[in-house]
Amino acid sequence: MKLIIQIPCYNESESLPGTLKLLPRQVKGFDRVEFLVIDDGSQDNTAEAARQAGADHIICLPHHSGLAGAFRAGLDACLRLGADVIVNTDADNQYEAQDIHRLVEPIVSGRAELVVGDRGVATLPSFSPLKRRLQTIGSKVVSQAAHLSIPDATSGFRAMTREVALRTMVLTNYSYTLETLIQAGNQHFSVVSIPVRTNPPQRPSRLMRGILDYIRNSSITIVRAYAMYRPLRVFTAIGLILFLIGILLSLRFIVLNYVLNTGSGNIQSLILAAILMIIGFQTLLIGLVADLIAFNRIILEEVLYRVRKLDMNSPDGRQDPDSHSSTPSSGEHEA
Repeated sequence: MKLIIQIPCYNESESLPGTLKLLPRQVKGFDRVEFLVIDDGSQDNTAEAARQAGADHIICLPHHSGLAGAFRAGLDACLRLGADVIVNTDADNQYEAQDIHRLVEPIVSGRAELVVGDRGVATLPSFSPLKRRLQTIGSKVVSQAAHLSIPDATSGFRAMTREVALRTMVLTNYSYTLETLIQAGNQHFSVVSIPVRTNPPQRPSRLMRGILDYIRNSSITIVRAYAMYRPLRVFTAIGLILFLIGILLSLRFIVLNYVLNTGSGNIQSLILAAILMIIGFQTLLIGLVADLIAFNRIILEEVLYRVRKLDMNSPDGRQDPDSHSSTPSSGEHEA
């Protein structure tokens, strides 16, 4: 079995060599362990630093695509390189490298298909009290949306099987962590979370420019991913709320004007009630249409999965395990 540890990087020439040095070259259950570095359009000499530090494969993206884009390119490259299990970690040595052994153990033993490293965000010293609270709440929301129990949904330290990687589609441009968990839960993959250790931060987060930025982008990602997989539930809930408010306003109008005989006013309530009931009914119809579109998306996902599987298993798509250079996806080139 082959394990590939992928590291998305952006301007990490200083921290990357130290991170690569700490990664294990031997992991129980695997015959080969290789390192893949995804240079996400860095403006420094990240690719050269990776080469000198002993990275087996280096993918250079032509421009800065963001963390989600680099993660997506890394998965494609790992699949083409014949990875049976893929581990994703950060270039700044945030996660304890020796915990990779623990991270992959549930997959090796057959207990899981996707493993997420739990940093213990509720008590993590490097997080402010507000950030701890937000991370805890966000993880609970994602767990509900994915029908999983994941205490650290934003952790990028994770391991996955080849099958999970083949079925993973990252659509967002912000971060892959939340979206891929909701996908995995709705695709009924076996997902577990294990405690992992972290190292003191070397620099501020580049992904999160502030608390408001984190809340906005994370909320959009969660709502979009959940609505993609549960559109009927989302639109039905919204439509019923609007429809019920309209009914209540209609009842108020009837009680005030015909039961209590308070006069002929309150016509505004009746107009607002009619508008809300119409909008609520239209929202329900939109939910039905979205649900039909979701069925088409499922079919397209299955077709894409089969195409990717055929492509990765073809002689041109899956490289010789003895090769030490990766085959880039479209829009990428080797360092």
